[in-house]
Amino acid sequence: MSLVTVGTVAFDSIETPFGKAERVVGGAATYISLAASYFTKDINLVSIVGDDFPDEELKYMRKRGINLDGLDIKAGKKSFFWAGRYHENMNSRDTLDTQLNVLADFNPKLPDSYRNAKYLMLGNLTPEIQMKVIRQMKKRPKLIVMDTMNFWMDVAMDALKKTIKKVDVLTINDEEARQLSGEYSLVKAAKAIHKMGPEFLVIKKGEHGALLFKGDKIFFAPALPLAQVFDPTGAGDTFAGGFIGYLAKTNNLSFENMKRAVIYGSAMASFCVEEFSIERLKGLRASEIKKRLKRFVNIVNFDAQL
Repeated sequence: MSLVTVGTVAFDSIETPFGKAERVVGGAATYISLAASYFTKDINLVSIVGDDFPDEELKYMRKRGINLDGLDIKAGKKSFFWAGRYHENMNSRDTLDTQLNVLADFNPKLPDSYRNAKYLMLGNLTPEIQMKVIRQMKKRPKLIVMDTMNFWMDVAMDALKKTIKKVDVLTINDEEARQLSGEYSLVKAAKAIHKMGPEFLVIKKGEHGALLFKGDKIFFAPALPLAQVFDPTGAGDTFAGGFIGYLAKTNNLSFENMKRAVIYGSAMASFCVEEFSIERLKGLRASEIKKRLKRFVNIVNFDAQL
């Protein structure tokens, strides 16, 4: 089924305990779209870049079946840039530099061919931009998934809540869930956030997995234990891409299928962190994804003796 992905396409400079990567490809829409492309081919990207963004990277995205008609390329301008350094535990990081560049004037305009999409993934951007995209859809998508962060809770809470009210699934981390809801217990936080609008809530807990909530139903998916994590950048966006890509492929929004989508998203995120930037997401084989999914099944499968 058709999918629209919205977010940044950018450059990152990253430093981790395992090395450095200078001005590599990043951005929420990049990770989301590439991860989703392993499950569905009707992907329509909405973003903005300068003319410094490499043509070969755009060609690769098109090769993956990602439609770039909604990518605004600004002549003579620079793409969004972020630089960060991860701490030893890889769970926290320091932002060293942020250059909005073309993102400062981003006013998304959806091509007409995008406006009837059945699935919409709103990557982390200002809630006002996310709302602009929703309003450009000719009819409400079957599913709207939204990602956000604590920064928007600090500076744009009213606008954020208005946008959250319009979506079906909200994906945030545990700290953000607590901040948004005012509740420390994630179960209580989920109930409070459900009242804000979303039917489903995904709380990402990094190396500790992810929680899926729908009303009183709860599902927990562990993160896959990995011998080494080189770069966590984009893991949450890759999760979101695998999640909505699988849902768009199966066109099934039951809680049981949402549970499977969380596992598929977790599997894709586990690939992302194995190399810097999007390198591990390039050229993945279907057999690798299938094998990774089996590992997830094996670590949670057991026979209960009741």
